[in-house]
Amino acid sequence: MISLKDINKKFETPDGVLDAVSSVNLEVHAEDIYGIIGFSGAGKSTLLRMINLLEKPDAGEIIVDGENMVSLTRKELLLKRKSIGMIFQHFNLLTNRTVAENVGFPLELSGVSKNDRKKRILECLETVDMLDKINSYPAKLSGGQKQRVAIARAIATQPKVLLCDEPTSAVDPQTKETILQYLQKINQELGITIVIVTHEMSVVKRICNKVAVMEQGKIVEKFNMSDTNIKPKSVISKILFSESFPEGEIVNV
Repeated sequence: MISLKDINKKFETPDGVLDAVSSVNLEVHAEDIYGIIGFSGAGKSTLLRMINLLEKPDAGEIIVDGENMVSLTRKELLLKRKSIGMIFQHFNLLTNRTVAENVGFPLELSGVSKNDRKKRILECLETVDMLDKINSYPAKLSGGQKQRVAIARAIATQPKVLLCDEPTSAVDPQTKETILQYLQKINQELGITIVIVTHEMSVVKRICNKVAVMEQGKIVEKFNMSDTNIKPKSVISKILFSESFPEGEIVNV
């Protein structure tokens, strides 16, 4: 489903050139919930944003569902992005639009008819149990409700892939569990492949079937969470698999 081959990305900073992502190779299979973890500044969010070319790599190939994102024309890329949803830590909802209008916004941009838009909006809001807030504005919603609307908006175009950048960092622990349940639901019921960047070990333990560890722009370890003989080497993977942190406990890094 997603294949990253020799991905590199540098940024110019006041302190010189930063190798944000360096020689990264990663394979994400269809219907995976693939976690990418690392300390702050490891390059995980930059890597995630390159999957849909919000950040363009300096070198390498990004294959999504058989197409090389890097070689697409601007028109082709805009069309391809309809199959790649994205949710963010801080929701990014349009404050002057209702819940229904927020969910329908990507459909509006895609030229979907008003009747078809309305039907799809209802389907998406039903998926995240937000039909009762359909005419509300974001200011009237809790953090968890805002993220559920963001999830509904992200799946409105019926994507094959959902990219999640710290999707539970801005909500309380109880709400966090609810958000994870909805992500798991759309993965299982809609067959959407999910890539999730997080610094919370509990998120990985709760829903990810695979995980990659990033350090200083490189992927240093990869694990299948179902393996019974995992031998972590990096500091962060030792935290992830340590018995000191029981299942469900939140550990920030």
